[in-house]
Amino acid sequence: MHIRGDHAELVVEGRLDVRSAADARTALHTAVDSGRGDLVLDLTELDSWDATGLGVIMGAHRRAGRVGRRLVLRGVPPQMQRLLVATRLHRILAIEGGIEAESLPRV
Repeated sequence: MHIRGDHAELVVEGRLDVRSAADARTALHTAVDSGRGDLVLDLTELDSWDATGLGVIMGAHRRAGRVGRRLVLRGVPPQMQRLLVATRLHRILAIEGGIEAESLPRV
């Protein structure tokens, strides 16, 4: 997992899982705490995430809300969109362009 960017936009690459959670959490919290306005999390290059990785994103979402910011997900890959719909987190998280649950391919 690699995160690059600044306090306004971060790009997450690789896997966001239990092994990378601590580093990801630190990077996201630093970005949330050091900026203002929306924080865009670009997931276009994210290969996969597990429950721990999703927890890191939810934690960053809550932290952003506490400081008056909004975490916005961009480029959520289809398999991760399905997970967000299945867990109903697509109703809580800000997702650029939204997710149409009906248009997702079924697996």
